[in-house]
Amino acid sequence: MPTGVAIRDVREQLFGAAERVLLRDGPNALTSRAVTTEAGCAKGVLHKHFADFDAFLAEFVLDRIARLDERTAALRDAAGTGTVADNLTAAVTALFSSAALALVGLITARDELRARLRRDLPAGVPVLTEAAELIAAYLAAERDLGRITPGADVDTLAAMLIGTTHLRYAGRGDTPPEPDTVRRIVTAVLTTADRLPT
Repeated sequence: MPTGVAIRDVREQLFGAAERVLLRDGPNALTSRAVTTEAGCAKGVLHKHFADFDAFLAEFVLDRIARLDERTAALRDAAGTGTVADNLTAAVTALFSSAALALVGLITARDELRARLRRDLPAGVPVLTEAAELIAAYLAAERDLGRITPGADVDTLAAMLIGTTHLRYAGRGDTPPEPDTVRRIVTAVLTTADRLPT
């Protein structure tokens, strides 16, 4: 990139490049040079906008978590429509078909990134915790509408759903579980709503 040529939306350009590298090559390949090469800009551009590479990665993860919230707004809006099982199956499939799994792998692989994220996200596994919170909010809305068991522990149900689904997706590469497998997980978790203490 010639000196003096402004890059529009540099943060988004760099974040998009980081996501592409992460999804294509995995967390170990995610370096500042790989990101700037993918973005088509000089390495100094990243360091001009971020204190260091871990600061960049922390902002990248927080940005993608915010996008997760935008994507799952449709789930909250679905309360009272369709079936709860269909809505949840679509939501967790969309979640784990996104960059979420790769982000969890990145967070797990980098100690300094985890430490930085703890400043803004003090509990749980970033990305998965936020996803569970969004699903719990949806389940609470469905409970209030009488579509799941009154008094259901929506926080526990959401954590069970995210944890179990994550285990099914993790380590499978480009071969996600069958849609019927995801639906069976959702159905099993919803069935436990009747048995969990309130």
